[in-house]
Amino acid sequence: MPRKTIKRIVPAPESLRNNKKLGILGSLLHDPNLFHINRRSAAGAFAIGLFVAFLPIPSQMIVAAILAGVMRVNLPLSVALVWISNPITMPPMFYFAYKVGVWTTGATEYSFTFELSWEWLKSSVVQLGPAFLAGCLICGVVFGLIGYFGIRLLWRWSVVKEWQKRQLRESTKTDRVRY
Repeated sequence: MPRKTIKRIVPAPESLRNNKKLGILGSLLHDPNLFHINRRSAAGAFAIGLFVAFLPIPSQMIVAAILAGVMRVNLPLSVALVWISNPITMPPMFYFAYKVGVWTTGATEYSFTFELSWEWLKSSVVQLGPAFLAGCLICGVVFGLIGYFGIRLLWRWSVVKEWQKRQLRESTKTDRVRY
């Protein structure tokens, strides 16, 4: 069942409450609903985590934690999902977002090579920025919605499958009693 799998993955609420870096969230961490795992909270956490993973900003985890608190969804899961955009996956994710932004806005696609300089960053923001930001927003919304509905469907499928197993066990138990 998804609940058991998710409980194994996410950290314990006590470890998050005792984390000094998360002290900025204050009493928000003491709300037990933020650590409860059910279909609604897991699906909402997936939506928030995937959306924030596509935001090209620093401190994505803090943004995900604040949104999880506001939306009252599972906080550890939403913060953990932000790590989909890590230093290894970020270049392909953001390049894909740039391509989506170019495609949807009709902007001119520029070929570029990355340089680690302030001048390159300033010139790239002017040329690539609007399409890149539009693509990040579109990808964040689309993947957030896919995550939300995907988890709800997976959860429902899992519950139906468990219910069918239980029905099968009960029917075989009843058949054995009759004979």
